Amino acid sequence: MRIVIIGGVAAGTAAAAKARRNNEEAEIIVYDKDEDISYSGCGIPYFIGGELKDGAQLTPRGPEFFKEKYNIEVKTRHEVLAADGKTKSLQIKDLSTGREYEDTYDKLIFATGARSVMPPIIGAELEQVFTLRNIRDMYRIKSFLDERHPKEGVIVGSGFIGLEVCESLKALGLKVTLVERLPSVTPGLDVDMATYVEEYLEAKEVKVYKGVSAKEITGTAVILEDGTEIPADFVLLSTGVRPNTEVAAAMGVELGETKAIKVNRQMMTNLPDVYACGDCIEVPHLLTEKPVYRPLGTTANKTGRIAGEVVTGGDLSYRGVLGTGIFRLFEKTIGLTGLSEKEAEKAGYEVVVCHNIKPNKVNYLGGEEMIIKGVADRKSKRLLGVQIFGGEGVDKRLDVFVTAISFKATVDDLFHLDLAYSPPYSTVKDPVAYTGQILEGEINKEQE
Repeated sequence: MRIVIIGGVAAGTAAAAKARRNNEEAEIIVYDKDEDISYSGCGIPYFIGGELKDGAQLTPRGPEFFKEKYNIEVKTRHEVLAADGKTKSLQIKDLSTGREYEDTYDKLIFATGARSVMPPIIGAELEQVFTLRNIRDMYRIKSFLDERHPKEGVIVGSGFIGLEVCESLKALGLKVTLVERLPSVTPGLDVDMATYVEEYLEAKEVKVYKGVSAKEITGTAVILEDGTEIPADFVLLSTGVRPNTEVAAAMGVELGETKAIKVNRQMMTNLPDVYACGDCIEVPHLLTEKPVYRPLGTTANKTGRIAGEVVTGGDLSYRGVLGTGIFRLFEKTIGLTGLSEKEAEKAGYEVVVCHNIKPNKVNYLGGEEMIIKGVADRKSKRLLGVQIFGGEGVDKRLDVFVTAISFKATVDDLFHLDLAYSPPYSTVKDPVAYTGQILEGEINKEQE
């Protein structure tokens, strides 16, 4: 059996490794048009800011590693131009030599990932304008910052990557401005929680423009659609990503509601012997069961493993995604999981929310307030989503909430969790338990 995988980052290499563990005899080949494979994209902002000194630590496994450990052939700088499901053939181009040739497959896995969205901004091609998606982008940005020593940075977009790079640029001494076309920063958070992020950014001397788009970039400034000119000698476009589906769609693979590749829970597409995984696919939401596009490294690894299992005869299935995310912003941490208030209302739930402000540990050991927004369904009492803004301990609470939502916990279940307590780590009654109590109180109050 010849298994061909298009794409060699998180999903593609996870699929390849799992397939090899299951089948020692199969031929497994991975094509990737980039130079780097199996890299830690989430670590990129920390190299840019100098917290990580050696960028090579983000690319610990190259083609040689996969050949030696798994007997998997990985061909970098090789682009798959076309695929034919009837003849089970692929048209390949070696980008180093320009040579084109044909290959064949018995099983084909698309792990083609996603690429940065390029907004229609005049001047986006200028040398001081960057996107950040892969290791090559990282090194280009780092070289520019080290050689040109820019003073004024503008980040267009306020998602996770944009805010993480914001911290990195501030660490390098740049004056930083954020531009967000939506009414609030940090898409994914409800407006009431995003307000805390915005206030914190301003306290860190980061200027924020929201509800307005960037129209033009010149050699010295970013011009907004309302005419505002922001001085800039470095610009990062961090306006989201789009799934790479062109080759798959051209061979007849069906795309879903989100315009990403449509797969079932075993990563099968509509074509026989053709699978897909990672940032190029849509997945079911664990709560609504509706398809969503959530390009996250954790999801890529899971779906890649499932694809590798299924192509070699296994029966693993994907259960769904909650869209859990977390990132550091200076001394604060922002985390979210499940449905936001707005998403829950749109999904048809009878929504009840709470805002719980409690210390992460006892005050006499330096407790610091964290703000937790809980979202629940009034009828079933099920916990639907959580958003947290705070310092130390946000990750711990977020993972408890993720587990609770995954196993269909009701708000009163949170009080009964036997959570770890010691003064350096928590309060006697943890903020998780308080969140459940407050939500339960709101629900009971409405029912009286």
